Amino acid sequence: MRPVVIFGAGEFAEVAHFYLTHDSDKKIAAFTVDSDRITTGQFNGLPVIAFEELTQSHPSSDFDMLVAVGYSRMNQGRADKCLQAKEKGYRLISYICSKSVVWPGLKIGENCFILENMTIQPFVTIGNNVTLWSGNHIGHHSRIGDNCFLTSHVVVSGGVEIGNNCFLGVNATIRDHIKIAPHCVIGANTLILKDTQEKGVYIGNPAELSKVPSDRLKKL
Repeated sequence: MRPVVIFGAGEFAEVAHFYLTHDSDKKIAAFTVDSDRITTGQFNGLPVIAFEELTQSHPSSDFDMLVAVGYSRMNQGRADKCLQAKEKGYRLISYICSKSVVWPGLKIGENCFILENMTIQPFVTIGNNVTLWSGNHIGHHSRIGDNCFLTSHVVVSGGVEIGNNCFLGVNATIRDHIKIAPHCVIGANTLILKDTQEKGVYIGNPAELSKVPSDRLKKL
C-alpha cells in the first residue's frame, strides 16, 4: 500500500487528510501545492512540498496522490491539477467513506472523494474527479460525469444523467430520468423537472434558468 500525497493546503485538503487518516488504510506522507502558493513549510504536521519539485522527494513510483481542491471554475481547477499529476506519473486514488451505503458493482473513476451518509443505489456509474459531500442520495442507473461536485443532501433520482463539470447545491432535487447538461449549476433547494441546457444556471422550485451562463459566474 503506497503512501499518499495530498494536493492542496486548504480546508478541503484538511478534510481529506482527516478522513483518510481516520477511515482508511492510507498513510499521508505530505501535502503539495504550486510553489507560488506555499505560505508555510508544514500543514497538519506534514511537510508542504512545491508541486514543481515533488517528484524529487516523493516520486510517482513510490507515492499516490489525491487532488483535494474545490470547485473553482466549474471544477476545472481541480481537473487541471489531476491532469498535471497524471503527467508526472502519479496514480490518483479515490476514497469512499465506510459510513456510506454502496452496493456491489459500483463503477467509479479516479480522484473521487465520497463522504458519509451517502446512499448510492445499484447500477450507478461515477466518473473521474467527482466529489460527493455528505448525505446525498444517488438513485439507481444514474450516471455522474467527470469533474462534478455535489454538495450535501442532494437527491438524484433513478436514471439521471449528469454531464461533466457540474455543480449541485445543497438540497437540490433532480427528478428521475432527467439529463443535466455539462457545465450546469443547480442552485441550493432547486427542483429540476426537465432536461437542462449546457452552461445553464438553475435556481428555484421549480427551477428557472438564469440569464447568466455558468462560465460567467464570479463565485464558482
